[in-house]
Amino acid sequence: MSVATGSVAPAGVRAPLLVGAGGAALAAALLLRDPHQPGSWGVCPFLLVTGVPCPACGGLRATHDLLTGNVGAALSSNAYAVGTAVLVAVAYVSWLAAAARGRRPAWAARLSVAGPVWALGLLAFGVLRLLPALSVLRP
Repeated sequence: MSVATGSVAPAGVRAPLLVGAGGAALAAALLLRDPHQPGSWGVCPFLLVTGVPCPACGGLRATHDLLTGNVGAALSSNAYAVGTAVLVAVAYVSWLAAAARGRRPAWAARLSVAGPVWALGLLAFGVLRLLPALSVLRP
């Protein structure tokens, strides 16, 4: 804390700190309301209509399991969500570190490519886990 200005953090880190606070609030909500309890977070509309799990099905359970340290259960709920959580954590730390130095993280310039690649990966994961040989990936 700077005594002269009274600010808690440099202006450049405000955005990552706010995003981190939002993520912490969502994590707390997942810890308080266990998604393993049927209906605790509603029902996936895609699953409800089609009877087929969407690519994100199991993501809340996977995140809850990661937060409680159960990596095996997280992987069995939604392996793509686990991979995404790792990527998001690394990206967040690099964003915070870069912001503290007054810079943008190196990956920021590639977001226009990374976002669609991630989305295509999610769709591919959703389709592949429906195959009998990869049924172990279903939630």
